[in-house]
Amino acid sequence: MGATKAEYFTEGQNELARLAKALGHPARIAILDYLSTVDTCICGDIVNELPLAQPTVSQHLKELKNAGLIKGTIEGNAICYCIDETALQHLNDYIAHISERISQRTTCC
Repeated sequence: MGATKAEYFTEGQNELARLAKALGHPARIAILDYLSTVDTCICGDIVNELPLAQPTVSQHLKELKNAGLIKGTIEGNAICYCIDETALQHLNDYIAHISERISQRTTCC
């Protein structure tokens, strides 16, 4: 695996890359879609919604949590997950920024 040379990029660019990488799997998109429809969710609920084994879902949840896209709170033996709105706002702001730049261009390749 090659080095990313993250030190050559801004903190914001590195953060967006982490978020984008976490979104790079359809199971993680499905998890976010599901979490967007419920207030809180226990891991078992997510497993029932996806055609994946519990350990696989847990690994995807871990990746989303490490990227900062979801938060988890422990309630007894279970962990309740929800979407971290701050991370989504950061993605939204970036897309809006790029869209604004593109809309101001007069030519394209």
